[in-house]
Amino acid sequence: MAYREIDFSGITTYPIAERDNLVRVADHFAAGVSPGMSVSGLLAALPAQLGAKALDGVIDAVVAAREKGKPVVMGIGGHVIKCGLQPVLKALIEADVITAIAMNGSGSIHDFEVALIGATSEKVAAALHAGNFGMAEETGADINQALKEGVANGLGYGEAVGRMIVERELPFREKSLLATCVERGIPATVHVAIGTDITHQHPSADGAVIGAASFTDFKIFTSVVSELGDGGVYLNVGSAVLLPEVFLKALSIAQNLGHHVDRFTTANFDMQQHYRPLTNVVRRPTAGDSHGHTVTGHHEIMIPLLAAAILDRMQGK
Repeated sequence: MAYREIDFSGITTYPIAERDNLVRVADHFAAGVSPGMSVSGLLAALPAQLGAKALDGVIDAVVAAREKGKPVVMGIGGHVIKCGLQPVLKALIEADVITAIAMNGSGSIHDFEVALIGATSEKVAAALHAGNFGMAEETGADINQALKEGVANGLGYGEAVGRMIVERELPFREKSLLATCVERGIPATVHVAIGTDITHQHPSADGAVIGAASFTDFKIFTSVVSELGDGGVYLNVGSAVLLPEVFLKALSIAQNLGHHVDRFTTANFDMQQHYRPLTNVVRRPTAGDSHGHTVTGHHEIMIPLLAAAILDRMQGK
């Protein structure tokens, strides 16, 4: 062989007491857990590192934002609605924690269907091969009609659908996030890409109307983003592409118009961290004096935990 074993006898070492450690029992270890713990007690027991530290940072930022009267905006993907989290988000809206909601087109569709029949999310594979995927009559006809009427009255997509749910007194409207936003008078914007939603497949679909409604919402959302500076919070939950892109453009416009949005907090909550949320929500917008967090986990677990922690911490103030 060309090489012989190296001689380890000359290796130098040093006492472990001289080493700088990243994890210390006194600072980073979990505390004990016990039956009947409060939410605040559980959070205090989490290890002060990694995801637990990020979650705590988001909670602090949200509580601080509302104490200062700054907005807390949540952008969500459709899966958040399919997970049945409307009652959790509704509690945050009614507690004056969330001040604006943004969603993609699928979120508005699932929200409408829940309000109408108390169910949503068809079995795509079977319906696709039968030629029936996305063809439920009421979903396409009612949403497209709501948009036509809404645009005629100067409304955006989210408010148009939310008002339709409220005014028609749909059977499960108390489970609708869009209806809650309309009733509470907070912005609910819907951001679509033509061809991505089942309502675009219907003969009642009008591209000009859909575009106008969503463009109005983009302007409303940009106005909301312009107020995030000096303490606001933007949370991206479960949108891997569309809303991170919309958020970045809205922020660019706000900056261009002289709002100079800085010193705010962003966070991305998802089951796995994707490129665009990490880049367009967590990193690029926070390059100045702002802070970005990532929290990884299932929405149906993490969002109720986040909500309970925020409400608990606000109550303790």
